[in-house]
Amino acid sequence: MTSRTDDYATVFVATCDLAGQVRGRAVPPSEHDAVLRSGTGWVPANLAISAFGPIAPDNVFGSRGDLRLVPDAGTAVGIPADGTAPGMLLYLADQTLPDGQPWACCPRTFLRDALAELRERTGLEVVAAFEHEFMLEGLPASAPFSLRRFREAEPFGSDLVRLLEDAGLEPETWLPEYGDGQFEVTLRPAAAAVAADRAVLLKELVRDLARRRGLPVTFAPLLDADGVGNGVHLHMSLRDADGRPALYDPQRPGRLSALGARFSAGVLAHAPALTALTAPSPVSFLRLAPDRWSAAGAFLAERNREALLRICPTTGLAGSGPAAQFNLEYRAADATANPWLALAVLVRAGLAGLTEDYDEPTVWPEDADRSELASAPPLPATLEEALEALEKDHVVRSWFDPRLLATHLSVKRSELAQLGGLDDAARIRKVRNVY
Repeated sequence: MTSRTDDYATVFVATCDLAGQVRGRAVPPSEHDAVLRSGTGWVPANLAISAFGPIAPDNVFGSRGDLRLVPDAGTAVGIPADGTAPGMLLYLADQTLPDGQPWACCPRTFLRDALAELRERTGLEVVAAFEHEFMLEGLPASAPFSLRRFREAEPFGSDLVRLLEDAGLEPETWLPEYGDGQFEVTLRPAAAAVAADRAVLLKELVRDLARRRGLPVTFAPLLDADGVGNGVHLHMSLRDADGRPALYDPQRPGRLSALGARFSAGVLAHAPALTALTAPSPVSFLRLAPDRWSAAGAFLAERNREALLRICPTTGLAGSGPAAQFNLEYRAADATANPWLALAVLVRAGLAGLTEDYDEPTVWPEDADRSELASAPPLPATLEEALEALEKDHVVRSWFDPRLLATHLSVKRSELAQLGGLDDAARIRKVRNVY
């Protein structure tokens, strides 16, 4: 995945914060081995930096405390020099206490702990994949899904696929999407922790390459209040202790196993609170509405792109069996979320459904019409409503160290306050410029 460290001008050690922003510190290549052993310094209050810059004014850490950013050697990605920028070796890191013990507010640790508890209590493992949509600006106008748009993005597209392959991210598809200048890139399913790491890295690799090619890019949920938005579709499947698929049962509604139905029940029951973590920007909820092909309500459905949880299709081509392909797609997420936190809360919600007494959800068939689906519980209409739902959901609150939860609430309310008094168009522009 990487070559010699002296091929790179710098080594960057990174984490992803509550605003979905990748932040960290760089060291010279001569310090590479040392930083792998002992990490580099970090500050708890960095977790409270908002998307727009300032630290949330009521953050719980203040000026106190110290941390280490300890790189995970398995996440190394080398970005080669290309005449427009020097090469860089990038690592994702855990935030730890100075003695190396886990820090309870580290989002990456939060995901690892959620997966460990799922495994310990149920024997299940999660396989996941993140699908990202984004807009490249500066391209000529072109038709949705068209070969013309695909070619007009060259050589960016081919360079991106090659970069992702060289980085070991296993790109699956690269395609022109529906919105103006919109594209989608998908990565192959992987173990959940790996998939979340790749989701963090993907956005930064896209942004870095686009900057080097002179193409403005944004992953923002919306560019126009009435336009097409960018989502992150989060796919999940479950494997038992022997590695066998656990979601598929051809005898049940939607072919979803009883275990899968219980997992889904937990996600649906806590959906309002979950959206405060999976779609956490001040404009995210403008996209989560009917007729936007995002998520119009907290329901489970076969092949319906407005379901919060969509049962995805399978194919019989090339002799593929349905069980291994079978997965659930969570559709109320976007790139303003921290991928580690977003996946972790879905895992925690699914675990609650597996271990507690939740009503089994209705599996709405593909041909269910709008009037039938109107009975489904709505999602929050605003980020503030979602944050209030998070505060009231004692089950979801119990998953968090109180300082991590308080910081998330503080950061998000700080972002809302920083956009206070602006109309939707101005709010969208501010978020667009950050993401």
